[in-house]
Amino acid sequence: MNAPTAPEDPTAPQESAAAPQQDREQEPFDLLGVGIGPFNLSLAALADAVPGLTAAFYDQRQDFHWHPGLLVDGATLQVPFLADLVTLADPASRWSFLNFLKSRERLFPFYFAERFHVHRAEYDAYCRWVADALPSTHFGRQVDTVRWDEERGRFEVDHTQLDVHGEAEALGRTYARHLVLGIGTAPYVPEPLRPLADAPTLPVVHSADYVPQRERLLAAEHITVIGSGQSGAEVFLDLLRSRTPGREAITWLARTPAFAPMEYSRLGLEHFTPDYTRYFHGLPEPVRDRLVPQQWQLHKGIDTETITAIHDELYRRTLDGGWPDAVLTPGVTVRTAGRIGTTGIELHLEHADQGTRTRMVTSAVVLATGYRERPLDQLLGPLHPYVLRDAAGRPRIDARHRLELDRRITGRVYVQNAERHTHGVGAPDLGLAAWRSAVILNDLTGLLTGAEHYPLPARTAFTTFGLDGAAACDVPTRTAALRRG
Repeated sequence: MNAPTAPEDPTAPQESAAAPQQDREQEPFDLLGVGIGPFNLSLAALADAVPGLTAAFYDQRQDFHWHPGLLVDGATLQVPFLADLVTLADPASRWSFLNFLKSRERLFPFYFAERFHVHRAEYDAYCRWVADALPSTHFGRQVDTVRWDEERGRFEVDHTQLDVHGEAEALGRTYARHLVLGIGTAPYVPEPLRPLADAPTLPVVHSADYVPQRERLLAAEHITVIGSGQSGAEVFLDLLRSRTPGREAITWLARTPAFAPMEYSRLGLEHFTPDYTRYFHGLPEPVRDRLVPQQWQLHKGIDTETITAIHDELYRRTLDGGWPDAVLTPGVTVRTAGRIGTTGIELHLEHADQGTRTRMVTSAVVLATGYRERPLDQLLGPLHPYVLRDAAGRPRIDARHRLELDRRITGRVYVQNAERHTHGVGAPDLGLAAWRSAVILNDLTGLLTGAEHYPLPARTAFTTFGLDGAAACDVPTRTAALRRG
């Protein structure tokens, strides 16, 4: 069985190099998505099964790729395969990971492999299978600006059609009653290291670009990895395995107080349930802001398998009586950084507990320093004055993942993975993708038809996170209300 072939989309906007006004009579989509990462791809897959719903999703890239620079050989997801695009909302969906395996005649090999966590490369291939087959996904379309047409009650979305080289081919305008923004995150480079990362002659790269830069990094005399999370651990392990025993010349630095395992206990994982998300959303803003950095081990730790593999590799290199030339130091901040000569890199370091400072020289740096949410303001442009904001100037986002807007805008704008400040550490977690997509679609179909398409559970965790018991019952769906009677 092959992947479904995407039919022609009769409602897709027709671009033209002429003025976009030619499209003015185009029927608006019910929902237009900006960005096609895993989260909007999940929404597109679940929306595909909603009768009568017209939806389209745009992305400026030419095709789907998920963190290609981090597809290190053997690296696996940190969530089980059930956390695919659809299963936790619709186990019978044609777009499930198991159906992907079936289409590739790999279901029995997967069954006998007894793998709960799949390879990242396999997840990437699964997502491409979905993205290539869905009729609602459109690549090579760069969304430029969004406006609200108050008279017609719809959004105007101007976009540019890009060719395979990323050059503009044509301009277009699409109309939509509602929007969903899934523009994702961008690699974060700490301020002291930005000038070096921008210098093309220096091997200072973010881990997002690790795989294509790997050979260049391995050629360096000494390599420094900065960052204590899963990406930093995987990069360090891959470099360590590739260097000669006794001459590894690798340093691993981190701000966190330890190279700590990710919280992966059963009850600890309940922080990634809808129950906890609802509880977190109901907390006062100052409490939410205090909690997120305290919960770093929930999402910035290292899985036990990788920690074990690192220790095993280091231990193996002591069997002949020596020690590997590898330095692992947590609790360290890079204060400043600079260039020495044409190839050297100088890092000025400070240790948090000791209060001491020192300098070190290295030949290459890998920044496993994570990602930051892309700001919405530039994309929203003319809508900026209508977005309600919290005390810190961030967009206010309600329980159904909608931007809180001025009442003059009657269309809804949903966001995906831009709401950690309102929904907590689960916002970027793949395990909540299908549930959040179902919440968004239920809100939309409830508005359009008065009925929710995806029944959602009234409770998802054994833990009751608040004394009022709200986490177990305050579910933003009509389904849960009916169940409670």
